[in-house]
Amino acid sequence: MEPIRSVIVATGSYLPENKISNSEFSSHVFLEKNGLPFSGSNDRIIDKFHEITGIQERRYARPEQKASDLACLAAQDALQSGGIDPETLDYIIVAHNFGDVTFGSNRTDLVPSLASRVKFLLQIKNPSCVAYDLVFGCPGWVQGLIQADYYIRSGDAWRCLVIGTETLSRVIDDHDRDSMIYADGAGAVIVEASQNSTSGIITHLTQTFAGEHARLLKMDKSYNPEKKDGDIFIKMNGRSLYEFALHYVPQVIKQTLDKGKVNLVDISKILIHQANQKMDHAILKRLFKLYNLDNYPTDIMPMSIGLLGNSSVATIPTLMDLIQKGKMKDHQLLTGDKIVLASVGAGMSINAMLYQF
Repeated sequence: MEPIRSVIVATGSYLPENKISNSEFSSHVFLEKNGLPFSGSNDRIIDKFHEITGIQERRYARPEQKASDLACLAAQDALQSGGIDPETLDYIIVAHNFGDVTFGSNRTDLVPSLASRVKFLLQIKNPSCVAYDLVFGCPGWVQGLIQADYYIRSGDAWRCLVIGTETLSRVIDDHDRDSMIYADGAGAVIVEASQNSTSGIITHLTQTFAGEHARLLKMDKSYNPEKKDGDIFIKMNGRSLYEFALHYVPQVIKQTLDKGKVNLVDISKILIHQANQKMDHAILKRLFKLYNLDNYPTDIMPMSIGLLGNSSVATIPTLMDLIQKGKMKDHQLLTGDKIVLASVGAGMSINAMLYQF
């Protein structure tokens, strides 16, 4: 009997219509961590930000939308794209980090789970469709796909919906220049069991480096010392996080490829978490160096961060959906292509997956 493989049969995404360009930050009062103003002008800060991250604009949800609404829209897109009856889903796994956050507030709402809210919005009646959330930093969506693979290969599930959704625009400190990185959005895939397909998940690997690096990304108070309302916001140690990712992500990807007995030269695309354009290219260069390769193909790593920003768990499924639907110029995923999915984020955790179309 052929082994069961987990095959992606549909993709979907939702990109909020509200586009926020870099110029909209020109009137912000950016402060240092100690609460003092930056010495340079905002134009200089924004130009340097664009040079490093590659971000020109990002998407923000409409005021009436929450993360679960974005998740439902991405799920509907995937279900419609695949012509799939939602009542046939065995699992709905929703990756996020902040739950539903109401516009004008940064308070998180986690009960009931976002997955249960999505199931309600999709009007799924089947009680055997299990809905739960996954909080795992930016690698959460890839980890959700890994969990779905375990369910499918064990025989416990046939079809799973895995969603990544976030409204990061509501948990950022306006006085922190890093706030320009973050965005809103949602992406989804439907993965199902197959015993007669060469396509599917080949292998995956996850590691958590909390011992020394747990606090590189955390929640903390505003840089504005006059804010004393107790609100906390996303904060990161940018330089240390960059060095961490550059050191460990290439190793995790190589270990994943070694586990699947696949060489890097056989990989068609690397879909990496859209965190920072400069960092992602540095990670790729370091990965190819592990194989004694000085250069990498210019089309191997599609990037969406320039126009979409960093939407955490939503970046990779959104990127995959855009490619699948012909919306990423010069990029396509063909039958037989082997690709890598890889992410790094709060915890600090890293995961990677080897997949064949």
